[in-house]
Amino acid sequence: MTSPRIHRAPVIMRSRLILEVASELVGEDDWPEKQVEVHFREQGSPEWKLRFFASDAPEAVDAVVSGAADVAICNPGGVLAMAARGMPPFKEPAHLRALMVLPQFDQLAFAVTSQCGLRSFNDLREQRYPLRVSLRGQPNHSVHLVANQVFAAYGFTLDDIVSWGGLVRYDEGMPNGPERLGAVMRGELDAVFDEALPTFGDAAIEFGMRFLPVEEPQLQQLEAKGLRRVAITPEEYPGLDAPVWTIDFSGWPVFTREDAPDGMVTSFCAALEARKDRIPWYGNGPMQLDLMVSDTKEAPMMIPLHPAAERYWREHGYLE
Repeated sequence: MTSPRIHRAPVIMRSRLILEVASELVGEDDWPEKQVEVHFREQGSPEWKLRFFASDAPEAVDAVVSGAADVAICNPGGVLAMAARGMPPFKEPAHLRALMVLPQFDQLAFAVTSQCGLRSFNDLREQRYPLRVSLRGQPNHSVHLVANQVFAAYGFTLDDIVSWGGLVRYDEGMPNGPERLGAVMRGELDAVFDEALPTFGDAAIEFGMRFLPVEEPQLQQLEAKGLRRVAITPEEYPGLDAPVWTIDFSGWPVFTREDAPDGMVTSFCAALEARKDRIPWYGNGPMQLDLMVSDTKEAPMMIPLHPAAERYWREHGYLE
């Protein structure tokens, strides 16, 4: 008689094969399709029951709210705080809860050349300066949403920059790429506005660029919307003379709906704990879940934990 374990093996193998291959492919540098959606259903069921969305953009909020996804990821956590408050572009408060936050400390940087003579966003607006700026090519990236909130706080838009004779380019690649910071160094552009500051901050400062600060009145406006302030400091970037205040871009919250079933949430947390040694992250060694389920600099908890997640992490010693 075939044992239950052997009999079930083909079912498990099929799903595991696909998941393991997908895991390998998304880690390949030359594989461009990095976002993944995983669907679950019972054998033979005509409908999919659960959907996990490995996303990064604000559209993940709409996917979870609408039920198109049950669990998703968004960066930075401030986007979820905006959604929870119903701040534009979100039309009404979203009832979301976190499961954990993948840690990554980051800041939004507005780097401009010294030749521009700009020292603030007020200078940019009042001089109607024809700035030539590079933004992230990914059209749904959160950097566009957050940067536009900053511009709105100062009373101008990217369209205004274009109307002043400037140029707004949407370039593929990270901010340190040849068509972004490289284009600034070639004299083709004046500015790079982006997150992922560790990839280009030192090089930008060495080239003589400065970071435009977000000032106190605007910081307060943005905080009221759910975004957090953070400083770019000389301790991190020795070429700076003083801290520069901007908007926090830290954390990759994994989140679900407030009414998500406790059983699904608990199973997700248990599976994450079981596989934490196999999930790559920017630290060394196994994932430090205790740093990912409380409010930390690298993993800010911008919305509350789901009650079932909080209970699981507390019962298993990750929360005090």
